[in-house]
Amino acid sequence: MIATVSPDGLVTSRNPVRVLMSIELMLNSVNINLMGFSNYLDPANIRGQIFTIFVITVAAAEAAMGLAIILTIYRNRDTIDMEQFNLLKW
Repeated sequence: MIATVSPDGLVTSRNPVRVLMSIELMLNSVNINLMGFSNYLDPANIRGQIFTIFVITVAAAEAAMGLAIILTIYRNRDTIDMEQFNLLKW
């Protein structure tokens, strides 16, 4: 079975938790590709596994920071609607 991940949840979703989950799904699909191609192309080296560990680390930091930002905006605005996130606009 082939799993496909599209950025539809990232682009069209208004729920910030769903956006974070879509980013995590895309990063996990990158991890699967790194592991598979590393095992197929050069099974003696573990370059793909090392890159996968870096991607997992970045994904964990992204999830923690994203949730912290969402909680801070919710405390200040009393909403988590993505259409009302205009704090960083000029």
